[in-house]
Amino acid sequence: MNHPTKTTLPGIGTRYDLVTEGGKHVSVVVHNDGRRFLGFHDPEDDDTCQATVPLGQSEAAALAQLLIPESIDPVRGEIEIDLVTEHIPITAKSPYSGRTLGDTQARSRTGASIVAVLRRTGATPSPTPDFRFAIGDTLVVVGTREGVDAVADLIAGG
Repeated sequence: MNHPTKTTLPGIGTRYDLVTEGGKHVSVVVHNDGRRFLGFHDPEDDDTCQATVPLGQSEAAALAQLLIPESIDPVRGEIEIDLVTEHIPITAKSPYSGRTLGDTQARSRTGASIVAVLRRTGATPSPTPDFRFAIGDTLVVVGTREGVDAVADLIAGG
């Protein structure tokens, strides 16, 4: 199993590098301001980046979700599971930035549940109705595909 290495980049942030089993060099640079870049490097010269992809917060969260091996796959063949989990960002355009979870009425309006809120300072599992959202928060939402999509639309102001 390959483990990523961590390098502090003074004044910039942190770089995480991984060499795949196929010998490819991949890195993620997390800037001090929260920006993230996915990079691909020449195996002969790890300081030469062949390509970079800037990732917004929601894009990074979506990519991370796609890369996580699903631990329930063996069970999925035996029972039908119609639940999905998604990370939904609170952006500056969201009508719920600065408002409470209770203001959304998400569960009663969509049938999906906001089960946690992720912030740079940490996670809040099972937020109460008086939990106040802030720009940059990421909501962890569980429900049917339709319900989770409805929460995403609701939070985006749609």
